[in-house]
Amino acid sequence: MARIVALDIGKKRTGVAATDPLRLIANGIGTVDTSALIGFLESYMAAEEVALLVVGYPLQTNGRPSEALRYINPVLRRIAARFPELPIEQFDERYTSTLAHRAMIDGGMRRMARRDKAMVDTISATIILQSFMDSRRYGELFP
Repeated sequence: MARIVALDIGKKRTGVAATDPLRLIANGIGTVDTSALIGFLESYMAAEEVALLVVGYPLQTNGRPSEALRYINPVLRRIAARFPELPIEQFDERYTSTLAHRAMIDGGMRRMARRDKAMVDTISATIILQSFMDSRRYGELFP
């Protein structure tokens, strides 16, 4: 079965996560310079079959789109142009950084390790992907 890949796109870095082949669990892959994201996706998709790309969609607490879309939308347009056959879904990413920090604390990471922004981005992408998968499963179980 093809994987689902999630991106937490930032100005400088993008956190990346992917499902296992059975689409049961989200796993953090790491971070990529946002400027090198297309090349990374080309390499990844040459090695792995990808069925769907889930991109964190930043919303404000009031539900309106965030200012961050200024730099996210151009990246999405480049991805869509390069991979026209790849479905892309945007998924609410509110609070993922907070949840990532909480996961790091709960996991016993020391304060200095929690300052690693790349780790936060990877965990955020993983949370986005797992939340996306959970929301779909919930919809299947309780239509």
